[in-house]
Amino acid sequence: MAFLAAPFEEDLLMPRKSPFHIELSADEQAELSRRAAKYTLPYFEVIRAKMILMAAAGIDNDEIAARLDTRREVVSQWRQRFFRERLAGLEERARPGRPRVFSPTAHR
Repeated sequence: MAFLAAPFEEDLLMPRKSPFHIELSADEQAELSRRAAKYTLPYFEVIRAKMILMAAAGIDNDEIAARLDTRREVVSQWRQRFFRERLAGLEERARPGRPRVFSPTAHR
């Protein structure tokens, strides 16, 4: 049994490296920094900008997730979308189905 556990333990200790290496242009750096520091933007936009800035700084997905209190899979998703689509990939996309509606008079 110890024979099977040893390789598994090594896998847990090895950091995962993303194949999506992020390098920012000066304009992208400026825009993401602006978004990350903005208090009036929706929270998801600020977090996405911070994720990409950290990825560009060479921080791995596990560390970014820990710093931003989110899951590694979420960081990986946004890193991939930014790598493929740049700033446009960070925008909110249309979702299938009926839009959510929260009326101001709704009582819970």
